[in-house]
Amino acid sequence: MEAQIVQAVYKTGVYIGECLQVKEAENKALVKVVAVKKHPQQGDLHHPKQTEGVFFHERKALAQFEKAWMPLSSLKSYQGEVLEYKESLSIAWNQLHEKLKSEETDFNLKSLEKLNDLKKEYRFE
Repeated sequence: MEAQIVQAVYKTGVYIGECLQVKEAENKALVKVVAVKKHPQQGDLHHPKQTEGVFFHERKALAQFEKAWMPLSSLKSYQGEVLEYKESLSIAWNQLHEKLKSEETDFNLKSLEKLNDLKKEYRFE
């Protein structure tokens, strides 16, 4: 049986992956990441858009072939083109980068700083 290709939300990122296992009773599915649709937001998830008095997290995208348990409610069947992981990561990173550059706020500037650090780690141009 071939694994179903799904789009899934994990924290603030959106991924395309293979649904490997479903645990209905626990309301989750094991998804193997093959592409990034939306790069995770930077910062503290519990205090969105804040920079003062919070730990400002650097949030990496899940890695290629990384497996993660994701809520069933976040999964939907995916029929579109599945890009190569590195290309999809670059596109998702650029989309978030452009969005953050469009408005100069403390949060966006701090997010851009974290995102630029990640770019070095991701090693794409």
